[in-house]
Order: sequence, then structure tokens, then C-alpha cells
Amino acid sequence: MASIQSNESSESAEQKVSSTKESSPENVEKPSARKPINQVYYGRSFMRDIFSESILGFIFWSVLHGFAPMVWFYPLNMLEISGYEALAVVWFSPILCAIPAIFAALQTRTGLFLLRAIMVGSVASFQAPTTLTRLVVLTAGNFALVLLWCATWWHKTSQQRVVSFWGSMVGFLAMLASRIWYVSINPTWSDNTSNTFILTIGAIAVLERYFAAEPKSPEPKPNASILGHWKSIGVGFGSLLFVTHWIYGEVSVVSRWSVTGYPMPGPHPFPASAAVFLEIVTGVLLSTKLELVTNFLWVWFIGGHAAIGLYFLSGFFSFALGLIFSLFIMAGWPEMSDRLTSCPPVKTLLVVMATYLFEMLFSVWTVAYNFVPYGYLTREQSAILLVFCVFTIGRALTKGSPRNTDDKDCTHIGFSNLDGTGSHQAFADAKILIILVAIVGIAGYAFRLPSHASRSGVAKENPQQFTSLIWTAHFMYDNNGWPSYERAAQMLEDSGADVITLLECDASKPFLGHNDISMWLGERLRMQDDFGPSTKLHTWGNLLLSRYPILNSEHHLLPSPRGELSPAISATINMTGNLVDFVVTHMGNDRDDEDRKLQAEFLANITRRSKNPVVFMGYVTSQPGSRDYKKLTTFGKLKDIDSTDIHRFCEYIMYKGLRRLGYARVTHGGLSDTEIQMAKFEFQMAKFEIPKNRKFEDNDEIITDKNQIDESVRFTDKFGDYLVGHGSGDQHRYHMSTPKYFTRKSREE
Repeated sequence: MASIQSNESSESAEQKVSSTKESSPENVEKPSARKPINQVYYGRSFMRDIFSESILGFIFWSVLHGFAPMVWFYPLNMLEISGYEALAVVWFSPILCAIPAIFAALQTRTGLFLLRAIMVGSVASFQAPTTLTRLVVLTAGNFALVLLWCATWWHKTSQQRVVSFWGSMVGFLAMLASRIWYVSINPTWSDNTSNTFILTIGAIAVLERYFAAEPKSPEPKPNASILGHWKSIGVGFGSLLFVTHWIYGEVSVVSRWSVTGYPMPGPHPFPASAAVFLEIVTGVLLSTKLELVTNFLWVWFIGGHAAIGLYFLSGFFSFALGLIFSLFIMAGWPEMSDRLTSCPPVKTLLVVMATYLFEMLFSVWTVAYNFVPYGYLTREQSAILLVFCVFTIGRALTKGSPRNTDDKDCTHIGFSNLDGTGSHQAFADAKILIILVAIVGIAGYAFRLPSHASRSGVAKENPQQFTSLIWTAHFMYDNNGWPSYERAAQMLEDSGADVITLLECDASKPFLGHNDISMWLGERLRMQDDFGPSTKLHTWGNLLLSRYPILNSEHHLLPSPRGELSPAISATINMTGNLVDFVVTHMGNDRDDEDRKLQAEFLANITRRSKNPVVFMGYVTSQPGSRDYKKLTTFGKLKDIDSTDIHRFCEYIMYKGLRRLGYARVTHGGLSDTEIQMAKFEFQMAKFEIPKNRKFEDNDEIITDKNQIDESVRFTDKFGDYLVGHGSGDQHRYHMSTPKYFTRKSREE
């Protein structure tokens, strides 16, 4: 590296290289006179160093990935730019390293200790008393981690550079493995117990690195063919960092991008994401083949076509190409990192973080375009973002020539010849940890298998009845910005619902935590889950959970010419021999009138054509009696579960071919901004089939005294009793004059 302790321009670095080449032979230091690297590193094991750095690498990725969701929490609640987005400026903290004295101080034992301590300490933000305190502490952690990145990857000693790199790679794989065990949730941000554990081992790793031996090693010489391309390398590495986060920051994302229906086509994240995890690991191990990683055909034909196929295809073809793309992305990390550290540290890393931030904001704008300035420019433009990322990565990989890793004078950050024997000892030690992490990750699938094997239906006292539930989950972040998974799962379990639809539930995006809500709840509640449409289609998310077998489903992207894109699922569920069609949806914003008109027509067509009994659960964004409401109830042949409830605006439950038994509204309990609605139904005959030539009377008398209702029909008493008006507080309570029960005034003769 031409410049480690100061930020020289690439031009001055190139001049130094040029002057070295032009020096006369007698002025060039002979190899025999130079202190050989193997005097410092021969026979040394880097296992302890890389292990500690891997713990810090795990925390590095967790803190980096945890920042955007906390910043996003504020505009998510306000539905507009909040101002907190400006905190992303902390990612440009390496500008401080432009001052040589500061850069040198940060690379000392004490300087690295302080940076590591701040980064690890920010993990405790999860247990902060307020949302703002948590955001401030996490902001400080991100400020420190980018400085730490600059100080270690451009460190004056080869050993620190190499163990830091492999620690970050093993740490990334360990983070993915831990998310497998925690069903897509990063344990750092899951609960207080796991958060405290990670904070503790992080503190131990910080102390270990502080007291570890600090051998000296010569600076590696610069790769002259790379120095002049620092801008393209910075942009390319920023894109590599973003794509790794965007698509492979959680192993279920590729499957969610691919699946278009239930049960086919396309593989469910369990167990298909195991293949993604293994391909990511394989990609890292494949990175030793530098002649492949920088090959023109590999970069532009394999990598480019795999990315395009992953995005534009669907089902198993999309998934298969997503596996190939993971090889391309992960295999490029060591060579791209080597090229990065051959460039001037400050300005190159600033370009990296500027690119990463731009692409992160672009991904936000493609989904939130209806609520942000100039959002129409990015509407449904993720393909452009992906193409830009692949192009800049490919350009950075093919600029200049890769470094010769067998050159004893040159230390490659990934496959260093640190022992002077050609054994690439640091990578050999890291490879052992990588394989162990892979085994641990795959073991997580075996551990989770029983929760999938027992989701094939339930035995009920009265198989002629079932309960449906709709709730806007708000991405499983409560109203204070903390994850609400377990509390939400407990509420859903207490409800006794047999079929559940959750809206605003696509948290598989980098700025929402990369959590697979559908898979997590499916396993936690032991229910079959179906999420649709694909998470790459820019909706806020829509999922269906069922205690009964889902026979088939179709995912719909509703017509949305102007406003936000709206999802829907139409599915057929086998309920103890009765086939019931469920239509679940989140329609567009109330200000997009044309969108809602077209969407209501589309959904009404589905319910009208259905030959089975139908339950519609949707976010309609219209008042009772409005145009869209009437389209569903007249043309769609649906009945409102309670047409006397005129205080609704968003959530509705409608039906046909069934008898209504009950209706309830439950407070959100601080978990989101929207209440829970439930409905009870029964089939219209004692037998399991519905006759086509006979009309049955529905239950039309309303009763609010549960003592007049058979106990088997009542809603759970865990949410209290009948309540007029709004309920409040952190507990879930019935409200808005519910629960209501329905009986018939006149019986059939």
C-alpha cells in the first residue's frame, strides 16, 4: 500500500510506484537484504486472532444492518421525511482520517480498543429506555464501526489487515447462521437475553484484541494497475456491500423473490434457504480462484445473467439463478477487498459509503414512492438498481489486474502469503471457522424441522366453525420501535383464530430489518404460511396463515396506475372437508381514487366467480357504503360481517356462502397503529358440502351478552368483555361495541 498513515492521492501513489520502477538496480533493495515475512509469521496460527475478529465481525454487520431500520422507524410512523435520515452522515466518519495524526492514533492499540468498545457498546442500544436514546447510541456505534473499518483494513501491519478481513467474512456467515436458528431474526435485535449474550462476548473479544500480541510486519506494496481506478473501485465495492445486504443479508430473501403461489411454483424458504446459505459459503471458498473471479465471462455473462434472471424470472428458475448469483457476489469479496485496500483509504471509503447510502435510499424510494419527494421517478425501478450494482461491481473487478498472491513481497488481504511458504495460513485458519459456521447453520434447519412437520391441520370440538382474523402488523415493530414478534404471536395465539391475514408485513427489506415475518409466525404458531406477491414487487406485504391445509393460492399485484402497489392472495383452504376460498388484500391509499376503483373491481371479480364459500379480509381504505364497498358487496356478492358498524375505514371482513356467528374488534395494544378484527363463521349444513340449489338464511339478530351464547361460539375472554367506545393501553381489549354475536330470528321449518 503506497499510503497507510496518510491520505495521499492516487496520483502521488502512482508516482512513487513509477519512481521505484525507474530506480537503478543498485538502488533497489535486494530480496536477500529485506527482512523476510516468514521470520515474523512462519508457523504462526491465526485461529485465535480470526476467532476474536469474527465475533467483532458479527457485531459489525449487526450494528450496520440495524441502523437503517431505526432511522426508518420515524418516517414510517409519520409517513413523510422526518429529518432523522440526516443521521446517515455518520457513515462518512472516515473523513477524520484525512488528518494523519488522527489516522495514526486510531491505528494504535488504544485507538482500536476505543473504536471496538464503542461499536460493541452500541449493541446495548436495544435495551435503551427510549426510542431516541436507542437511535443515538446506535448512531454512535455506526460512527465508530466505519472508522474501525478504515483503521483495520488499511492498518500498518499485514496481520491486522488480514485477520480483520477474514473476521468480517466469518462474522457475516455467522450472522446468517444465527438468523437461521432465530428464524430470520438477527439475535442481536431479538430479545434482551440474546442481546446481553452478544454484548458480553463482544466485550470479551474487545479485551482479547487489546491484550493480543501485536507483531510487526512490512507494508505490502501497492498494486500499480489498481491505484488509478480508485473511484470505480469505491463505487463497485459500495454496490457489493449493498447487494450483499439487500439480497443475501438474510437467506430467505431469494426464495421470497421467487415464489408466486402455494404450494408451487417456487420453493418455500424452509428448507430452500439452506441451499442459499450453502451457496454463499461456497462462494467465499471459491474466491481463491482469482482467475475465475476476474474472468470476463464469469463477471459479465454468469454474474450479469444470473442477476437479471433472478429479478425478471419467477419460480424455480428465478431461485436457481439466485443461487448462482450468490456465488458471484460472495466469490468477489476477497479480490474486491484487496483492490479496495490498494486505494487511498479516506476518499475511497467515502465513495464506498456514499454509494451504499445512495443505493439504500433508492431501495427505500422504490417502495415508499407514494410518500416521498419525486417518488414517481423510482416507482418499480429496482431492476435499474440491480443492473447498476452489477455493472459497477463488474467494472471494478475487471479494471486493472489482480494481485499475484504468490508474491512474497505482497500481502493480499484475503489470501496472504504471511508465512512465506505459499500455504496462505490466514485463509486456511479462516476456512476451518467457515466450515464450522456452515455446519452450525445447517444444524439450525434440522432443529426447526419439527415445527414444520406438525402444521398439517387441527382437531376441533366443532369442525363446523372457524375464526378468521385480520390485522395490520406494521412490520412487527411496536409503536416504540422495538420488535414485537413474541408479543404479537401471543396475541394471535390467544385469539384462537384459524385463518389469519397480516398486512404491512414485508420486513424482508434492508431498511426494515430483513425479517421473514411469514416464516417466523408460521413456525411459532405452527400454521401454514403463504406470502404474496413476491417481495421484489414493491408492496408493503400480505400474508396468509392457516391451521388448515392451504390447497392452492394465487398471488396478485392489483392494478395500481398511480398510487402504491397493492398485494392480494386468493387461496383455497380445506377446513375438515369443507373448501373455503379466502381473499386477503391491502388496497391502495385513500388519495389514489382510480387505483382503488380498479382494485375493487378486480377483487370483486374474484369473489363473484368463486364456487366455494368465501371469506374476504382486506384493507379497503373506504367507508361503509362507499363506491368500493358497494362494488364488493354487490358485484362481488359479499356480505359485510356487520353492516351496522359505520365507524370502520380500513379493515373489513366480508363473506358469502357461510353463516356469521360473531364479530369482534380488539385494540392493537401498542403493537401497531391498527386494531385487530375477528369473525366467527359456521358452515350452512350439518354435512360438509354446500347445496347449490337451496338458499339458507343467515344469522341476523345481534346479541352482545355472551351469557346468551353457547360457550363454544364465544370469543376468547383473554381480551376482556363487551366494551363500548375505544379501548386503550398496552393490553389487548375488545372495543367499539364488540364482541357481537349473531343468531337467527326465525328458524327453518
